[in-house]
Amino acid sequence: MLIYSVIYDFHSHSLHSDGALCTLELIRCAVVRGYSAIAVTDHIGAGGLERVIQEVSRDCELAGSHWNIVAVPGVELTHVPHQAIDGLAKRAKELGAWLVVVHGESPVEPVEEGTNLAAVKSKYVDILAHPGHMTDEVAELAAKNEIFIEITTRRGHCVTNAHVAKTAGAAGALMLLNSDSHDEDDLLTAALANETLVQAGVNSREIKQILEHNPMKLLQRIRRRS
Repeated sequence: MLIYSVIYDFHSHSLHSDGALCTLELIRCAVVRGYSAIAVTDHIGAGGLERVIQEVSRDCELAGSHWNIVAVPGVELTHVPHQAIDGLAKRAKELGAWLVVVHGESPVEPVEEGTNLAAVKSKYVDILAHPGHMTDEVAELAAKNEIFIEITTRRGHCVTNAHVAKTAGAAGALMLLNSDSHDEDDLLTAALANETLVQAGVNSREIKQILEHNPMKLLQRIRRRS
């Protein structure tokens, strides 16, 4: 099996939410792991949105100016009422977030029903994370609106990876492989990324798309905005 060695990861957490590492420590660990890009996407709702985006943005800018990595400041809208997702995603972008992730309807957390659908309807959302038992409607809207669907290595959330990959693939939705890391040991390796996708039933052509082409597509989108 061909292993794609370039690592992109658009979902991670620092001490600004429930991660174990400060932002720069997290990015430095990613550099040592051989990452090409990492997005720092701490859990957030309406409170603290401006402060977290500003602080993470400064550290990402510092890291990117000295280390060989693209450090992306973002947020993960988490357990917010689904009616508020579009407005909060818009506000996050206005405040300087390059990337907005929405915490999807994982089977291991009590995420409000309707969150997945609200996320893929919003033009300000980039990634629907660990969407659990995602419906065909959600996948089709994600494909139409070019919102990325996450396959994850995160324990618990990963139990529906096969369903997510099958449903997203059938709809032609864009997929990414992310770590949802909360500490150094959660970060991706090339072998883990490939193994996770194989276990999810993803074929070789789709693996190349998920690990190489789709991350570049998202980075190009981010660079146009920033």
